[in-house]
Formats: sequence, C-alpha cells, structure tokens
Amino acid sequence: MGLFAEVYTGIADKANAKFAQAGLSDVDFETLIRLARSPQRSLRMSDLAAQTSLSTSGITRVVDRLERDGLVVREACATDRRASYAVITDAGLARLQQVLPGHLDDIELWFTGLLSPEQLSQFLETLRTIRDVVRPCATAGVTQRVDAAQG
Repeated sequence: MGLFAEVYTGIADKANAKFAQAGLSDVDFETLIRLARSPQRSLRMSDLAAQTSLSTSGITRVVDRLERDGLVVREACATDRRASYAVITDAGLARLQQVLPGHLDDIELWFTGLLSPEQLSQFLETLRTIRDVVRPCATAGVTQRVDAAQG
C-alpha cells in the first residue's frame, strides 16, 4: 500500500499543478471530467457524489463553486422533484479542453508511457477488478438520464 500511495501521490502532485494553472482543484477537474463523459453531459447529484467519494454536502459545495464560475449548471429532474442534475456547460467543456492536452501528456509521461501495451492492459484490468469491489458506486449514474430520454 505504501508503494501504491507513493505512486498515486507523485502523479497527483504533478497533475494538481496543471489544474491550478487553469484555476481548478483536483476535485473540480474530477467533477468536470465525470460530467463531460456522462450521457447528456450530466449526472444526478447523488450519483456524482458517489462517483467522487464525496458526501452529498461535499459535492454540493463543489458544484456551487463550479456553478458560480459558469462551468456547471443544475437542472431539476422532471421525474423526481427531490433530485437534480449537475450539467457541464460549454464554458466547463472549454476549461477541460484547456487542461486536457497537458494532462494527457503528463499521463503519458508519468504513467502509461512507462508501461508496455500488455503491462498497461493488465494493470488497468486489475485496477478495475479492485475498484469494482472497493468502490462499487464509482460508475453510478452512467446510464442515460430518464427525463432527457423522454423529451
């Protein structure tokens, strides 16, 4: 676990410096990237909290900040008045586009580029196996929005 923590911390420190240059924290980036890759570029707030391992109040604070910056908006759920969705805006996508090229270069330099294709494939498969046991909610809400599909 110590080796795993050292690797994660080393990569995260390098990534966080790039995020800060774009005015984002690591949690901001994670929130935006999860929204951008989700159906309709949105997730229920509860699913977003589950995916990021933040509490409901924690993700609310992150979304509040991103909303103030114009990077995310909230939309009410048409089928459940208790629920709402966080939706990435065009400005949020533009901010991601500002950060992603450098981030992907860093991932290649400090992670994927250090492994052969076979090593990387096996490593990612192993990580998914472990993730699915220790964080089964990590992919919560990846199905299409019910109210968006209706109209």
